[in-house]
Amino acid sequence: MYEGIIQELIDELGRLPGIGPKSAQRIAFHIIQSERVDINRLVEVLRLVKEKVRFCSQCFNVAEDTECKICRDPRRENSVICVVEESKDVVAIEKTREFRGKYHVLGGAISPIDGIGPEQLRIRELLTRLADAEVTEVIIATDPNLEGEATATYLARTIKPLGIKTSRLASGLPVGGDLEYADEVTLGRAFEGRRTLET
Repeated sequence: MYEGIIQELIDELGRLPGIGPKSAQRIAFHIIQSERVDINRLVEVLRLVKEKVRFCSQCFNVAEDTECKICRDPRRENSVICVVEESKDVVAIEKTREFRGKYHVLGGAISPIDGIGPEQLRIRELLTRLADAEVTEVIIATDPNLEGEATATYLARTIKPLGIKTSRLASGLPVGGDLEYADEVTLGRAFEGRRTLET
């Protein structure tokens, strides 16, 4: 334990996701040892982020305007929507350069333990978007964990009566991985998602 403001800084940094006590302490001492101009720049960026960043009115991705750059892009396909949990998932998919449709960010996943049900997610907004006859497919790209699977199952059941094609991202073995290190669920998914080899 440190005195006063130093411990407060460590405690506040430790509240950030993915930052444990040791990391919080290292960051705090980095801040203490940094030049004032560097810290002022960090403070200004944090202030501007809170002031300028909002959620896209269409897909709920982070944006600085009413709509994000993906929703504003006329080259994107309006007929396919990829549903993700968080904005960081949009970035991950965009890096693949494989998807040319639009997104819908739920803002999390169904997790009864954490008190998050369908009502706390942006599912109602998704259904409003799907009422547009232009949408022909929904790709569910929630995380391949218990919460992500529960969310995917709920979405598939909810979308089915609308007659819109619904698919789920395949999951399985990572490239370069060894079978002996794969868990049963991952290996099972790899078998389910197998494809025919063209010769």
